Amino acid sequence: MFITAAVFTAALSVCGYAICGVAAAVLVLILGIGITTGFVMITRRRYADIDALNSYLVRVLAGDEAPGILDQEEGELSLLKTNIYKATSTLNYQKDLLSKDKLALSNAIADISHQLKTPLTSMIVMNDLLKTEDDEGKRKEFLTTQSNQLDRMSWLIQTLLKLSKIDAGTITMKPEQVQAGLLVQEVIKAFEIQMELKNISCKKQISDISFNCDRNWTIEALQNIVKNCIEHMESGDVLSISTSDTNIYKEITIEDTGCGIAGEDLPHVFERFYKGKNAGKDSVGIGLALSKTIITSQHGDIIVESTEGVGTKFSVRFYKTII
Repeated sequence: MFITAAVFTAALSVCGYAICGVAAAVLVLILGIGITTGFVMITRRRYADIDALNSYLVRVLAGDEAPGILDQEEGELSLLKTNIYKATSTLNYQKDLLSKDKLALSNAIADISHQLKTPLTSMIVMNDLLKTEDDEGKRKEFLTTQSNQLDRMSWLIQTLLKLSKIDAGTITMKPEQVQAGLLVQEVIKAFEIQMELKNISCKKQISDISFNCDRNWTIEALQNIVKNCIEHMESGDVLSISTSDTNIYKEITIEDTGCGIAGEDLPHVFERFYKGKNAGKDSVGIGLALSKTIITSQHGDIIVESTEGVGTKFSVRFYKTII
């Protein structure tokens, strides 16, 4: 390109000399040299910028930490730099998300393996004992233990499948208007015998309101909360369920007079596989996590308050507008 410009300049100079004399030839030559020099400098600079962009992309593709390439200049190349920077920033962000997801998946698999290992080990021991035990009473006891462990494993697996489906977005919540009284009645129905056996009374204060929610999934979320409350209550304790309506949200409150939650455990009660110091021996630490996921998937929230030795209060809120 430089040679072409030089030849073109020389040709113009000859033409200028032939037409207008020496002065015109010299002027054309000076202008040609100036224009050619400027063009060459600009071209070299653009090539240098393009080379820098190429080096930047090579570093990004290699996974290295690439510096920022934004500048305050105008023009097509600057616009290209901006778009490349946006693309690489998005890729880096996605890379960070994938790393976090991979770590979370690894931790989840480790937690699941640990949770399944305990009942599985117990079942293996019981099975070995059954092979050599002749006493019919002992055999029935071992079989009962195995049955309980199978139920625990089944519940854990089903709960984990539900969580994974919600996380993956394969479950669509189907909201409908559900009367508060019917909703609470369905939730408590599953625990009536258990509360009677533990001598736990239930007080209800249900207002004449309805909730816009997925009936089945919301019942499951509330049942997990009630189940958690009952597990931490003793004979003579009281479970209270009430509803309320505000300008911002409709609320279901579930409150117990159980052992309460320790202050250091309170911020973590909705974390998966977290078990506080007051957790039962068979607690897995996943029921409340499922409840939280179900309610937040419906643009709601769960607020927990607790005083150790006094009791715990769960407030399930369904917001009237998405916030």
